[in-house]
Amino acid sequence: MRRRDLLFATGVTLLFGRSAFALPDGRRHLALKNAHTGESFNGPYRDAFGPLPSAVSDLAQFLRDFHVDKSGPVDIAVLDFLADVMVEAGQNGATVLSAYRTHETNERLKATTFGVAEHSQHLYGRAIDVTFDRNLRRVEQAALAMKRGGVGWYPNSHFIHIDSGPTRSWELDGGGFDNLLLGPLRPGQILTVRQRLARSRAFAHRDFLARRR
Repeated sequence: MRRRDLLFATGVTLLFGRSAFALPDGRRHLALKNAHTGESFNGPYRDAFGPLPSAVSDLAQFLRDFHVDKSGPVDIAVLDFLADVMVEAGQNGATVLSAYRTHETNERLKATTFGVAEHSQHLYGRAIDVTFDRNLRRVEQAALAMKRGGVGWYPNSHFIHIDSGPTRSWELDGGGFDNLLLGPLRPGQILTVRQRLARSRAFAHRDFLARRR
């Protein structure tokens, strides 16, 4: 069975960018940990012949929407983007804050928080929010220099967003965004008016900046 056929047989939707099978040295390795689930992925996810089926299956689970425990598509282009940025910035590992997001989660956020984008790259598995223990600014600069997708810089919340969509960039310096990455609310938890406004402003400002670039 061919590598591509085997990938499809795993049941994971795989998104192929232009470079998915065209790099002269296609070997890529990632060392990741998930801030919410405590899970990790450490190893190669592709070689010179293309994506590795077992690794792609593991990544689909690792990058799932943890809010509802559902896996989504795996975009090789955004993984390549992240891997190349990490090499360029001298980073050995990254912490994942957000990756695939289901429509279910997106609709729930839209119902409670003003400004959630209907067509976020996260919905299609093409975006990932990550943080690093050191030199985050160097990571952001490396990503911008590559000019190969979206780069969002959140210095106060200490993370960057990268995606394999159109080339664009934005920066959000305001406070209040950290709460967006903390996962689902505790049962019975009620946000104060100040917290709700902070979350709403953060979402609206982020998506406004993303759309205009």
